[in-house]
Parts: sequence; C-alpha cells; structure tokens
Amino acid sequence: EVQLVESGGGLVQPGGSLRLSCAASGFIFSWYDMRWVRQAPGKGLEWVSSISGGGGTFYANSVKGRFTISRDNAKNTLYLEMNNLKPEDTAVYYCTRGGSDPSGQGTQVTVSS
Repeated sequence: EVQLVESGGGLVQPGGSLRLSCAASGFIFSWYDMRWVRQAPGKGLEWVSSISGGGGTFYANSVKGRFTISRDNAKNTLYLEMNNLKPEDTAVYYCTRGGSDPSGQGTQVTVSS
C-alpha cells in the first residue's frame, strides 16, 4: 500500500522559512518522480514543484528562487525547503507520487504576521 506522510508545516512570519518532509512507503521510491502540490483555502490544487527519480527539479514560477525540492532515496523521503515565505504561500501542502492525486493528510503552512 502506497503511503505518503507529510510533516514540517506550521505558522511562520513573512520572510521566514520552513522545511517540509514527506515519508514514503509501499513502493520503490527511487523509481518515481515526486511532486509537491498545495491547496489554499477556497482554491484548487496548485502544482508547486517536481523532482525526477534522477534528481532533476522543476518549479512553479511563483516559488522559483525561494523553494528547493530534494529527495533522499536511501531514506525514502522527499523534502521541500521553503524560504522567504509570503502570505500567499499559505496552504495545505501535499506530496504525491508522480501525477497522482494527494492521498495523505497534508501539512498546513500558514504565513502570517
């Protein structure tokens, strides 16, 4: 059974930083592209960033230069380092395997002063 467990969210002031983690199990993690997506209150899912099994990275324009996606295939873990956070980054963040829909609980990120 595929399981993805997100963690690391919280309340942070504008300009602050957070590091999200996603613990994966139930599949061969290194074989799959992984994504971070987010859902802001009252809005649909928004793609944030992707990383290929080989480590190639891609970012939405809204987070480019501020967020860094990475993975540790030995630990079956996906990360999202978020810097210079803005109020518009407030959302529930989910990790997904490839283009699948979110299946975990997500982790809440709130950026507010």
